[in-house]
Amino acid sequence: MAAPAQQPPQPGGGKRKGKAQYVQAKRARRCDAGGPRQLEPGLQGILITCNMNERKCVEEAYSLLNEYGDNLYGPEKFTDKDQQLSGSEGEDDMEAALKKEVDDIKASTEKRLRRFQSIESGANNVVFIRTLGIEPEKLVHHILQDVYKTKKKKTRVILRMLPISGTCKAFLEDMKKYAETFLEPWFKAPNKGTFQIVYKSRNNSHMNREEVIKELAGIVGCLNSENKVDLTNPQYTVVVEIIKAVCCLSVVKDYMLFRKYNLQEVVKTANDPSQPSPKLRNGKEARLETDNKLNQNDPKEGEDNQQVVPQNNEEKLEEAKPGSETQVETEEGTKAEPSIQIQEGSKSNENDLS
Repeated sequence: MAAPAQQPPQPGGGKRKGKAQYVQAKRARRCDAGGPRQLEPGLQGILITCNMNERKCVEEAYSLLNEYGDNLYGPEKFTDKDQQLSGSEGEDDMEAALKKEVDDIKASTEKRLRRFQSIESGANNVVFIRTLGIEPEKLVHHILQDVYKTKKKKTRVILRMLPISGTCKAFLEDMKKYAETFLEPWFKAPNKGTFQIVYKSRNNSHMNREEVIKELAGIVGCLNSENKVDLTNPQYTVVVEIIKAVCCLSVVKDYMLFRKYNLQEVVKTANDPSQPSPKLRNGKEARLETDNKLNQNDPKEGEDNQQVVPQNNEEKLEEAKPGSETQVETEEGTKAEPSIQIQEGSKSNENDLS
């Protein structure tokens, strides 16, 4: 029998390449072709929090953002890829022709990017929608302003919607350097205003909340000494959202008016009761009870502050003494005959008389 042919040794000590290398290469090709797929420095977008259903959150975000985005900026326009690619006929240098073709493909891909694109945020229950060619703070403020006026609930899963005007590395020195130029349009002289800083960190343990707020507040003060801190009703709110090694920054208006940019809370009116008012059970009769303290101090005051409490039909009213009559009203509004309640000290008085 012929001996089996020996396979040539694998390069690099005979070990096969791991699957992780192919996955990384695939992700790299996908990012080059269609933009970034995860949160990284240098992006703009909208940070959205949800309640345990990220897929539904993305669907609601696309629907809501496209609706208001078309109203503000008009419908999206796409350029056909074939119109962007130019032929390389007549090119003598193959290297130059290949480079030109690659540049044309990248240019066409950038023009075919969607206005809103969901990317991986790096945290649970958090969705990041990358934006292209729009102002995130203007769009989100327009959405919340319309929802605040109409009080019409348009989402079920989305909780908060925060615009992100810029991202940088989540290290204190990088944040300070980036914030010095990022905060100028709002706080550099002659611009001024009251402000507050809100900080939230996810999946990050090397950043200190107090240090970040202190450094950013110092930068705002250096840009203009007339900028003052106001924690009740500030004109501007500096939003700092840190996820892993990426810091998201934005400056928003009406942060307290729009309930911290919460779409579920902004539709509620100010006079909505937190709990429903108590109702009578099954049409049973109700009686008026006075407060014991008010009865002891002023009987007339006690009658004015009486409350309605349910009572069983089988309960009978005992005989009453003169001077303490009250009227019992049923649920239908009809008045019953006058009756009173026997005070606790009546029994002891009868024993003394006997």
